[in-house]
Amino acid sequence: MRRAVCWSRAHPTGPDVVIAVVVLVFMLVTAVAHPRGGRGFTTPIDVQPPGALSLTLMALAAAALVLRRHRPRSVLLATGCLTVVELVAGRPDSPIVFTVVVALFTLAAHTDRPTTWRVGLLTMAVLTGVAMAFGTGPWYTQQNLGVFAWTGMAAAAGDAVRSRRAFIDAMRERAERAERTREEEARRRVAEERLRIARDLHDVVAHHIALVNVQAGVAAHVMDKRPDQAKEALAHVRDASRSAIDELRATVGLLRQSGDPEAPTEPAPGLAQLDALVDTFRSAGLPVECLVPEEPPRLPSAVGLAAYRIVQEALTNVRKHAGAGARAEVSVVRAGTGIEVTVLDGGGTGQRESAQGGGHGLLGMRERVAALGGSLVAEPRYGGGFRVQAILPGEPPRRQGKHA
Repeated sequence: MRRAVCWSRAHPTGPDVVIAVVVLVFMLVTAVAHPRGGRGFTTPIDVQPPGALSLTLMALAAAALVLRRHRPRSVLLATGCLTVVELVAGRPDSPIVFTVVVALFTLAAHTDRPTTWRVGLLTMAVLTGVAMAFGTGPWYTQQNLGVFAWTGMAAAAGDAVRSRRAFIDAMRERAERAERTREEEARRRVAEERLRIARDLHDVVAHHIALVNVQAGVAAHVMDKRPDQAKEALAHVRDASRSAIDELRATVGLLRQSGDPEAPTEPAPGLAQLDALVDTFRSAGLPVECLVPEEPPRLPSAVGLAAYRIVQEALTNVRKHAGAGARAEVSVVRAGTGIEVTVLDGGGTGQRESAQGGGHGLLGMRERVAALGGSLVAEPRYGGGFRVQAILPGEPPRRQGKHA
């Protein structure tokens, strides 16, 4: 079945050719074999070869069916005219009418209902009228009524197929629209929630930090002359900072799920923890050479955390994607006031993330480095392996904007 579908897609006119051949064979068998009466399988059959005109008309009508889906109106007109010629020629039992049935069904399945019924009624009236007028028997013979019935059923069947196809397309479009609407609504709600949380965090931080700044300035100013007032100002600083922490904890708590761990109480990791990080990968079977200054440079916590996460993610990618025989080199050197972090993958048998697209790991690295105003290079190495190199400034960029 799958091969047939693939073949029909590769050859758009192939199914039409097959149908045309089947209809031609059916017409030839019907035109040659004529039962003499009786019932059952023992009915005697007379064999009467059709004339040259009938053969020519049947061949032309079957050939026209090859274009039935590309030009349905023209094919219906052509098969109808050929049928009229055959009926006028004196063969009321001519099988050419079956080509009209196929053409009318195709037209009804690919057009609208008003057109289907107008064309269908016109075809039924013309063919039935010609059969009754030029037939050798009475107008109510079985052959004449068969022309009327077959053309009517073809129009009705084609209209039913078109209606079902339209219903399925409408349902599919409705489902896709509902999915798009659901996604858009989810994105809108996420954006609104982010805006609300950002507004809350801004209000908390702006208010309490401003208060802490003012009280700290007062304490520094009166520390020598009025220690009591300085102590009171420091008490205000402590209360304001405690209130800020409580409100921040409450705000951030809204973002946590029921199974999330509690907030960590230890400092964020940095360059000082690189040796412990590398040891975990070594214990997992990944050979790692680490070149880090004995005394790591003093950097802001955000820069140290970014360096730590970049090394962690890069080594994780080596462990996951490099395969057997993988090894890695980690180096951290000074670069002006900042640092340069390099992780080299010595190569292996596995597949790695693309430097252009990559996975979420490379995307996360780029976002971290961009947030600090640095640069990141993640690309395959010549001869095999992968290189991740990040240059991080000594000071994160100051954000431009209005003061709170």
